[in-house]
Amino acid sequence: MAKSLLEQLPEIVAKGRQVAEKILENLESRHRVGLQTREWVLPARDSAATDWITANERQQHLATGQNGDWLNRLIYGDNLLAMAALLAGDETTPSLRGKIDLIYIDPPFDSKADYRTTVTLPGVELEQRPTVIEQFAYSDTWSDGTASYLAMITPRLILMRELLADTGSIYVHLDWHVGHYVKLVLDEVFGKNAFKNEIVWDYSFRMMDLPGFYNRKHDVLYFYAKSENTHFVMPKTEWTKDDLMKSRKQAIHLDENNIEWIWMPGGKGNSKNKLRRVDEILEEGKAVSDVWDIPIISSSSKERVHYATQKPEALLDRIIRASCPESGLVADFNGGSGTTAAVAEKLGRRWITTDLGKPACMIMRKRLIDQNARPFLYQAIGDYQVEAAKAALGRDFRIGDLSQIVLSLYGALPLPAEENPVRNLGQVTGGGSKTLVLADSPNKLTGAATLKKAIAQRDNLMGGWDRVVVLGWNFEPSIGETINALNDSRLEVLVIPPDLMDRLKKKGGLEKLRGTVRFSSLQYLTIFPVDRSAAVNGEETLKITLKNYVLLSPEAINLDEANRSKLQAIANAEPLALIEYWAVDPDYDGKVFRSVWQDYRGNTDNDGDPLRVITEANFSTAAQNGPRRVCVRVVDVFGFEAEASVTVAALS
Repeated sequence: MAKSLLEQLPEIVAKGRQVAEKILENLESRHRVGLQTREWVLPARDSAATDWITANERQQHLATGQNGDWLNRLIYGDNLLAMAALLAGDETTPSLRGKIDLIYIDPPFDSKADYRTTVTLPGVELEQRPTVIEQFAYSDTWSDGTASYLAMITPRLILMRELLADTGSIYVHLDWHVGHYVKLVLDEVFGKNAFKNEIVWDYSFRMMDLPGFYNRKHDVLYFYAKSENTHFVMPKTEWTKDDLMKSRKQAIHLDENNIEWIWMPGGKGNSKNKLRRVDEILEEGKAVSDVWDIPIISSSSKERVHYATQKPEALLDRIIRASCPESGLVADFNGGSGTTAAVAEKLGRRWITTDLGKPACMIMRKRLIDQNARPFLYQAIGDYQVEAAKAALGRDFRIGDLSQIVLSLYGALPLPAEENPVRNLGQVTGGGSKTLVLADSPNKLTGAATLKKAIAQRDNLMGGWDRVVVLGWNFEPSIGETINALNDSRLEVLVIPPDLMDRLKKKGGLEKLRGTVRFSSLQYLTIFPVDRSAAVNGEETLKITLKNYVLLSPEAINLDEANRSKLQAIANAEPLALIEYWAVDPDYDGKVFRSVWQDYRGNTDNDGDPLRVITEANFSTAAQNGPRRVCVRVVDVFGFEAEASVTVAALS
């Protein structure tokens, strides 16, 4: 007879502890997980010409960051790996172990919902099925039901406890599906005595007249403290004399000086009531109970960012004010719509937010830009494919093992060992043609050096080959320009599916994936020559205009055939309509992209068109002697990125 969930729970928690302990043991090793900064976002909501870039405050941010060395962080990737990286720290940011004041998470509810993404383009709507990675992030479905859900969340809760300060606390937001089981896990991780409240969020106005049960209109939040010294400021709400009298079930007493008094409890440990002035009581406000009447976001609300599980700002406002000190650090490891980061930003708290879904990360980035947030980092998990390979193949795997898998799925046979010491070369023969195939490492960016080496191997290795195909995971920003400059018709560069290792693990073996993996052509961006105007009053003006965007092969996007045909039609007719977001760094250093100008779909301040970005950027920046390197980054509606950089000649 199969074990019940209650019987499985001790084993689930034990395995979760083992996973967490392995991560903690690797924090000091050279193989620890790190974060890569993809973008340093300096929000500029208005797309019109502006001089804000040259303001002293902005220049200081460019040089030194904010609040000393701290910059807020939006992290794309598996939150387990993100937490491992935050615990480990790096050369720029010390470990955050014991440094986070408040954690709020709104994880999937194990509701078996399937949050497919609707992509709205001019004249057409596409339904995109989640990738394997995104299914794990937000499709809310679990292979072994609630048991696998609990196995997922347990090691994450353990790492969250490690990140919390001694005065810190955590709020875990769930509903009736799995909340009671997760509370048992929380009791194990934090201790039963650490439990503070089960908060009931009563979201008004939701009416469901369904047969067989009462109207479901609440979620629960489990509030746990790291220690007895947790930071907590009781939230208060306004109340009236009528409310006070109803609460105390008594009338108000009026003295000879017309001052109003009422009998109130004497306080903790004191059973005697005492008279208190009514005006003082009303000024203090009413202590909030553990039942919160906060409306859900209406369809017409300015808060709405069109995310399926968006939470109201009022909910996070109460939590952050109560449990995070001023200038404290708030973390949300299931960022979703970005409400936690948005509210923390407004309240002057520092923040970290993560999500594994690209749509969620894009929504969060746009939301923060739209509210003119302080500069923040957009980061990703370093060597994500390596970590995924370790999960699928075991911690002892070698890069060569991964290359062999990639070559096999492409249909290439490995070259003899004496010609293939790194085990990353294969061959495809047939029809009188010989093709050399190179599977690049996920540890590096595929760029000019790799392509030139592949061409040399094609021409010289084993008597030469007709063509060479380079399969890459991650690419240098200038890869499109490099390919155009090489102008080699016998060179082909293809993208390895980024979720390949996740698919391998999910499908359960290499053989089941054969014939189903598509290696895609590389997406790329082109721009018109940059117009650099003469300096006036210490400033010069730049004009950058988008020319064309070529999408990653539509076959690689998780669409059915009907939606793929619609996408191809848009890509052919109006390729720039596929761009969700674009940004400009007028002084690109080749390392960190600093976006000092942005535009995105939905920003109607400039053109009134919610479905298209503007295609021309005009802005002023500090004048500079000599040439300047301008870099443009675009993110399309599916979350794929492309860049184009150009060196603009010095002003005469």
